[in-house]
Formats: sequence, C-alpha cells, structure tokens
Amino acid sequence: MKILVIGKDGQLGRSIQKQVLNEHQADKFIFVGRSSIDLSQTISINNFFRNKSFDLVINCAAYTEVDNAEKEFELANLINYKAVELLAKISKKNNTTLIHISTDYVFDGRSEISYDEIHQPNPINVYGKTKLLGEEIIKDLMPKNAIIIRTSWLYSDFGKNFVDSIIRNAKQQDKINVINDQFGSPTYAGDLAKVLCKIINALSKGQIIDKTELYHFSNEGNTSWYEFACEIVKLAEIDCNVTPIS
Repeated sequence: MKILVIGKDGQLGRSIQKQVLNEHQADKFIFVGRSSIDLSQTISINNFFRNKSFDLVINCAAYTEVDNAEKEFELANLINYKAVELLAKISKKNNTTLIHISTDYVFDGRSEISYDEIHQPNPINVYGKTKLLGEEIIKDLMPKNAIIIRTSWLYSDFGKNFVDSIIRNAKQQDKINVINDQFGSPTYAGDLAKVLCKIINALSKGQIIDKTELYHFSNEGNTSWYEFACEIVKLAEIDCNVTPIS
C-alpha cells in the first residue's frame, strides 16, 4: 500500500511517524506538511494530487485553535470543511480509502454520560461546527471507503498540548489555576497512532470498507482538567500548587 499522511508536524502525524518507524513500515508512508499541501488553498491541494495516487490518505491536519476560530471563521472553514470536501472528491475519484480525524467538539458537552457514536452532534463553537461539516461531507460524498475517527483531549510527546503546557507553567510558577468543571477523556496520540496502524494492516490484507464508518477513540475513563493537571505535576515531580477554578 502507498499511504499519504497529511499533517506530519502535528501531534498525531508525528506519533504515526514514530509508530511506523517502530514497526519498520516507513517505506509504505509519505508524510506531508503545510509546505507540501496547504489545506487553506484549493490550488495547493489540486497541485499536490496532480499525477499522484495513493491507496490510503490519512488526514490528521486541521485548524485547531478553538478560540481563534471564532475570529477566523473563513480560515477554519477552509481547512476543516472545504479542504476535506476536496480530499473526499479526490479520494472517491481515485478509489482511495480516506481516514479522517475529527473531534469531541462536535458535541455541546452537556451530556451527563460519555458520548458514543449514536449521540446527536450539536457543536456550540466555530471549531466544532466546521469539523462536523467536514464529517458530513465525507459521508455524503463517500458512502463507502472512508473512516471518520473522533478523538478527545489529545496529548503527546510532541508539539503544544495540555501536558506540555502544565509542565512548563508548573516549573515557572509556584501556583497554577486549572479548570475543574470540564470533563473529558485525555487521549495519548501514540495510542491512536497504534490503532491507525492496526487499521492500515487490516486494509493491506484486503479488508474492504463497504460502508463509511464513524468511530470514537479515546483512552479509558474520564477526568477534569484540574485532576489531569494534578496527576501531571505529581508524575513530573514538580513542586507547584495546582488550584481548581470554575
């Protein structure tokens, strides 16, 4: 199989690179970042795929600045929706399997229980709305041969993430304030990368995606940002007071 991974510089993209190197599968993969394919530019996407074909495309790239998306709707919409629409059209035309990474932000967060695939999405911000549009266009354009995976609270050894921020701030300050009334399931990007590699191995053995499927993947359990931060500081053995705030 010839596999393209879009978003090589993000947490998940870099985690997939690490995983495939560990499994000695690097020769199957091509990893690209914004310099090769800019998802905010239609011409960049079309130029990249001109005279290129892949058996599988994994889209890890997204506009993920949740707060800034409120002010930069057009850019978030281009990357999270319109670019995904074009990727789906190209994949369908070339009979390419598409795996697209989505988010828990497609929900409103008001549920008292953990969300599963049956729950009705109801995004309450631009980021969640544009990511949901991306999901829906894949299902519309590719009724088969695609997989959508929603994940939550992603952290990793790479890039900016909650774990990295807490460790950095705790080392610089005697006290940090962390929100205690938002709950979720922190997910290690390396574990999601392992699951993606299992899916790839199944596809390489001839497994066919007759119907486009939607899955949720996170690590087990749930916690608050505050509890998560307390555990991070404890494991990192940093002398810092973590204070809960609403």
